[in-house]
Amino acid sequence: MQTTIVKNAAWIVAWDDAANEHVYLTDTDLVFAGDRITHVGAGHDGKADVTIDGRNLMAMPGLVNVHAHPCVEPFYKGYREEHGVPSMYMTGLYERAQGFGLDVNDMADATTVGYCELLLSGVTSVCDQGFAYPGWIETIGASGLRGFVAPGYASAQWYMTSTHDLKYRWDEAAGRKGLDEAIALMDEAERHNSGRLSGVVFPAQIDTCSEELLRDSMALARQTGRPITTHVAQGVLEFLEMVRRHGKSPVQWANDVGFVGEGVIFGHAIFIDDSSWVNWASHRDIDILAETGTSVAHCPSPFARYGQTLENFGRYRQAGINLGMGTDVAPHNLIEEMRLATILARVSARDIRAAGTADVFHAATAGGAKALMRDDIGRLAPGAKADLVLVDLDNVYMQPARDPLRCLVYTAADRAVRDVFVDGRQVVGDGKVLTMDHRAALARLADAQARMHRDVPNHDFAKRSADQLSPLSLRLA
Repeated sequence: MQTTIVKNAAWIVAWDDAANEHVYLTDTDLVFAGDRITHVGAGHDGKADVTIDGRNLMAMPGLVNVHAHPCVEPFYKGYREEHGVPSMYMTGLYERAQGFGLDVNDMADATTVGYCELLLSGVTSVCDQGFAYPGWIETIGASGLRGFVAPGYASAQWYMTSTHDLKYRWDEAAGRKGLDEAIALMDEAERHNSGRLSGVVFPAQIDTCSEELLRDSMALARQTGRPITTHVAQGVLEFLEMVRRHGKSPVQWANDVGFVGEGVIFGHAIFIDDSSWVNWASHRDIDILAETGTSVAHCPSPFARYGQTLENFGRYRQAGINLGMGTDVAPHNLIEEMRLATILARVSARDIRAAGTADVFHAATAGGAKALMRDDIGRLAPGAKADLVLVDLDNVYMQPARDPLRCLVYTAADRAVRDVFVDGRQVVGDGKVLTMDHRAALARLADAQARMHRDVPNHDFAKRSADQLSPLSLRLA
């Protein structure tokens, strides 16, 4: 078993278990042997097989991403950033889902690109919410990431016949088949020889799953001890549809059918009953989330692009809701998501105290770990998994490094991530992914995106082109 010491690290973001928070240590040591951290702090006098000079480094826990779709989002680079439908309350989700047909045989390349982005931004654990496509388990196993594999399934699919009316095509048998396929894929992941993969139960959306499918999914999660996640309160149209069906908010209906509690992660939970976008009569959703111990995966970028935001991060946190962080879009850069989450919280609250660096960093580490029912990741402490990031304090964007986490979140982001370890194995070195060929995957993805672009009229209800759905940012002269 190899022992590695980061000697005399300028800064270590260490875990204070008694206070349940991260703290700074300066000019001290971090030691890990095999897949576990064995020592954090002064006084280490044991031998090490590998010594890393830490005098110009900050050691921090690997980031935990609780909501990502790397098998699809890299396809949308250059399209999604400004794509939205005003008559659908600004979201472009439903139009993209129907108009942009993705070939499952290209998804492993998209996923590879997404995994490289995650690793380069210091993510060591990811809840990968995807579909059963060829090569998924092999790809995530090869990446070196700690993978929480979440194969999606549903009782219904969205479709459109106009830009203002969302429709549902129901097929309960397909949902049941999807659940069976998801069980097989989660089992396959958990048999992987890396020991880093596990399953997350993932009925895709609260509005596309029947009550029976949600209840059975919840029963499966409890029986197997797995986390469970779905998209809840991710759009105004979803909110209105659930009110039409049940006379209550998506969060309240989820509570009624028992789809809440520890180990349950709601993707987004932005459009709750007192959101300014819906202004519903009840004001119960925040209390339900807090009282039931349900976690929220906060992904600010996709909604900010539509002109929307969580109202607000600080209010959810102060209510006692466990918050994790996710990417949900390309680029899969969780550090930039932390920066955006902090700024948008202050803007929506009109209060600089609504969120600070410590708050969002906790969400992106220990909060995500709690959501995934783990207490051995998202922290640097003896006994925890050796999932860690070494940040280069000599990077020009980190200088001067008076408060290195602030410098990382507000200025440097992924540019200062030097080395990344997962289970004690180095997966990023000198800012380069060591486990996957990023450039080759990007070249293949570009070809796949071109095919997607050409095929859009065959999927769009109005036979529009990709350039009509998402024009270039500048006019071609």
